[in-house]
Amino acid sequence: MPQPQDPQTKTQTPLPLPSPEDVRSSNSTTLDASGGGSTVKLDHLGPLVVNQDGSLNRVANWEQMTEVERQNTVRVLGKRNKQRMEKLRAAEAAEEEEQTKGEGN
Repeated sequence: MPQPQDPQTKTQTPLPLPSPEDVRSSNSTTLDASGGGSTVKLDHLGPLVVNQDGSLNRVANWEQMTEVERQNTVRVLGKRNKQRMEKLRAAEAAEEEEQTKGEGN
């Protein structure tokens, strides 16, 4: 006999990505992320957040933020994402170097 599902354990179907035509015609914004000529192109979903483990997320309340909040968020995320990516790349390079040393012995 099937058990009724608990609504909290019910999985949600992920939303599909927009079509390439929708992306090209969307009202995306290009911002200067942190000076030095680095720019970020944003769509209605907002910027990507690089987590410490390298996974990616979005800012959940991007559409509710004011313009000032968005600018501050992009500034902070730009710097933090850059630091996290550098750390992840360094860890990956160190791991590859360690593997190379192990194979050479």
